[in-house]
Amino acid sequence: MKEKPKDDQPMPLVSHLTELRTRLLRCVAVFFLIFAGLFSFAQQIYTLVSAPLCEHLPANATMIATDVASPFLTPFKLTMIVSLFLAIPFILQQIWGFIAPGLYRHEKRIAIRLLVSSILLFYAGMAFAYFLVFPLMFSFFAKATPEGVSMMTDIAAYLDFVMTLFFAFGVAFEIPVAVVLLVWIGVVDVKYLKKIRPYVIIGCFVVGMILTPPDIFSQTLLAVPMWLLFEIGVIFGSLISKRNSSYDNAGEAQPPSHM
Repeated sequence: MKEKPKDDQPMPLVSHLTELRTRLLRCVAVFFLIFAGLFSFAQQIYTLVSAPLCEHLPANATMIATDVASPFLTPFKLTMIVSLFLAIPFILQQIWGFIAPGLYRHEKRIAIRLLVSSILLFYAGMAFAYFLVFPLMFSFFAKATPEGVSMMTDIAAYLDFVMTLFFAFGVAFEIPVAVVLLVWIGVVDVKYLKKIRPYVIIGCFVVGMILTPPDIFSQTLLAVPMWLLFEIGVIFGSLISKRNSSYDNAGEAQPPSHM
């Protein structure tokens, strides 16, 4: 039986905008609360993030600050980024609360699973980079430093470098969610994904080559998990496709408009 919305009358545009403003203010408030709690630990947070590099610096070598304000601004910037990352679950929960009324029950079940999975996979990608990729990468850089050159990295440049990699690995680990979404909304089907599998594998190794040092071990360390995550996405995409087919056969209508 088709599920019907509780109220067939659409909400006024002003009500939508008011709700959106309220949720945005909540997100900003939570972000600043987290930042206020972490600000006094800014130096310790930077020390933790820089540990993978510091462990591979030569004896008596340290990181440096080439800008006058860098010793303060760089940990400050990192603390803001960490606060944003920690606020992501709440931010996504607010987004979910805004769009959920426009979905049917079976779509809500799928969407909430994708939402939770996307959060966990993003954090998993960052942890993968920090605990596995960074040690290998910085060890390679330390060994590849030419003789007569001192390896002393600027703290601001290091922060920009690792944040780029954190974001890249976090996004890379969203592959299963992206695959399931593409299948769910009908952009691609599972047969097509299986057909392009060889190109996906090549693409994973190309991405691994770009994001990691020029050694086959590091490239494989990123490419293989990306390929496996793609296969996981294909498996779950098949399940979603079968479920959508069953609802289509039952003659269920499209979801009501949220606006």
